[in-house]
Amino acid sequence: MSARKDSPYLPTYAESVLLLVYPATLILGSIFGLIDPATRASPYIETHQSHDQDLAPSYFAKKSNLVNILFVKRGWFWVTVSYFLFLFTNAALGARGSDALLRKRIQGTLRWGIVTLWWVFVTQWFFGPAIIDRGFLLTGGACELQREIERGDVKADRTERFVTSMACKAHGGKWSGGHDISGHVFLLVLGSMFLFQEVLHVALRAAKGREERVVLLQNGEVKGADSEFGAERVDTQNVITASPWDFGVKIALGVGALSIWMLLMTAAYFHTWFEKARIIPYLKKQHANSQ
Repeated sequence: MSARKDSPYLPTYAESVLLLVYPATLILGSIFGLIDPATRASPYIETHQSHDQDLAPSYFAKKSNLVNILFVKRGWFWVTVSYFLFLFTNAALGARGSDALLRKRIQGTLRWGIVTLWWVFVTQWFFGPAIIDRGFLLTGGACELQREIERGDVKADRTERFVTSMACKAHGGKWSGGHDISGHVFLLVLGSMFLFQEVLHVALRAAKGREERVVLLQNGEVKGADSEFGAERVDTQNVITASPWDFGVKIALGVGALSIWMLLMTAAYFHTWFEKARIIPYLKKQHANSQ
């Protein structure tokens, strides 16, 4: 067998389309925000990364909207619940009690763990401040203590520094300068991409609609991954009697679809285009690691 290049797996056509959905959503939402008269007329407060909440052009432009509070701010909880509901209920994964089913559940849990760890590193903690906070500080950002500035303490303008946005806000300050990556965009894209890849892979394969993944060999030859690695194409043969599009699949896809909708709303009403676009390299890194 010829030696394979690093990361030989190539995305299928469906995966390529899925990857294009995210920049297309950001572009569409941003264009809407530029041409919609109500959005253009509403004052945008750059320090809050949102429109004036009293003059918000839409319900979804308000940070207090219920979908934002109950879904987006608890996004990884919903991703986790919907994924494990799918992982432990879908019949297409294998026969109940079989070694194949146990193996797939263990592998699925490990993949969830890797993606969750990446989410934690980028947005929550990375041996101290999260990667987002570190990037902001390294690009010249700092915490402005607004209350001290209003009292006339000009030295507080950019001299008081905090290493996380949470600590800055807790002291009445605001991030100023630097490159502040959109954590909401990162969460919505990462969570929905993970769910779509995990769920559609299983459901489409069981429904005989899944494309075969291919690998690129050192000599330039392209071969089917299953034949290259000697994998069985169907290890649930004579097992699946129910539709693979069961309750767990529908819930997971519903969470993914709602994430796409809120990504569109974020693109239309929150953050600048530059802030939203800067998250793409982090997501490409996650996608490469999950292959």
